[in-house]
Amino acid sequence: MIYLDNVAGTKPDQRVVEKMLPFYTEHYGNPSAHFYPIGREAFEAMEAARGEVASFINAKTEEIVFTSCGTESNNLAIKGFLKNPKNTGKHIIISEIEHFSVDSAVTKLINDGYEITKLRVDNTGLVNPDDLKKALRKDTVLVSIQHTNPEIGTVQYTDALGAICRENNVAFHVDAVAAAGFSELDVKALNCDMLSIASQNFYGPKGAGALYIRDGIKLSGLLDGGHQERGYRSGTENVPAIVGMGEAARIAKAEMGVWVPELVSLQKKLWDGLGGMFDFLHFTGNKDRRRPGHVSFWIEYIEGESLLMWLSLKGFACASGSACSSNILAEDEEDLAASYVLTAVGVPNDICAGSLGMSMSKYNTQDDIENVLKVMPETVQRLCEMSPMYNRK
Repeated sequence: MIYLDNVAGTKPDQRVVEKMLPFYTEHYGNPSAHFYPIGREAFEAMEAARGEVASFINAKTEEIVFTSCGTESNNLAIKGFLKNPKNTGKHIIISEIEHFSVDSAVTKLINDGYEITKLRVDNTGLVNPDDLKKALRKDTVLVSIQHTNPEIGTVQYTDALGAICRENNVAFHVDAVAAAGFSELDVKALNCDMLSIASQNFYGPKGAGALYIRDGIKLSGLLDGGHQERGYRSGTENVPAIVGMGEAARIAKAEMGVWVPELVSLQKKLWDGLGGMFDFLHFTGNKDRRRPGHVSFWIEYIEGESLLMWLSLKGFACASGSACSSNILAEDEEDLAASYVLTAVGVPNDICAGSLGMSMSKYNTQDDIENVLKVMPETVQRLCEMSPMYNRK
């Protein structure tokens, strides 16, 4: 299997796995019980990991709160911020292509009297900073914009958007889950007040995420219980996963400069190869402002999920950022709903039956891309022959 769905999760670095193992079998104490050695070992390891994560994004150690994943980090940032009585205002701004964990979280807040503005994006998925300026109101309390879109790979002008929020004294949250380990993240340069990341996206374990909360920003916890993570996230911490996240952050900070240029090379090879192969293949996202190693496209009249399954049979693991998004039903609850990301960037529904995404990691090679390019012509031709829509064009 050639794995090309690294935007969903990366293979853990072996050094990360080795760092974690002792915390399952030797240093298994509860970090809240640091009055005796085995608990203190867990606590100290967790705090060391907090320091590595902070260093990874140029934050202070005390500004990092550990969570279980990117979704929890996003929910804590949005709901925790708005739940705090010091943060007044009833207007929230996001983009129309945010991750479900952001979009769903703010949509539910409408029942609590909040108004939501969703900024339009251009046909490459970029938010225009001027649109943010125009959307701001006196009662705007929070803006949440993702750094990198996982479906189409586009990287926003996050620093410019953050600067606008800072100038207008509006809190700014960045969902950087798809960016960590693939783009430099500096919370100061991004002008953000909160930032979400998840370990599995930069060669760490699943089950560990983090939320940066800038010093001075006040949130309320979403869980009732103990006072772990400064009261922001009650519950016993997943020490092995946190230790693994810290090691993954240390490695990423030290080695991103080596693997990112290679990812850009692999991306160009795949982009150029596919672009010269079919005149009915259309790339999605911004070619220049893009997550390294990410290529996404759709092919006229061919279902993205059908292409995904055929490639799987040939030994390739890819992603379908599909016009038939898995598990999301349309309003009639019979047909699967169209991908809101593809709709937002203007992909025509009448000839697009779903897109495909290929995202590479430091473990992929030039041979992997050559193998993809070898199988694509035959696979696409087979699906074209099977497609009644294509045969009627």
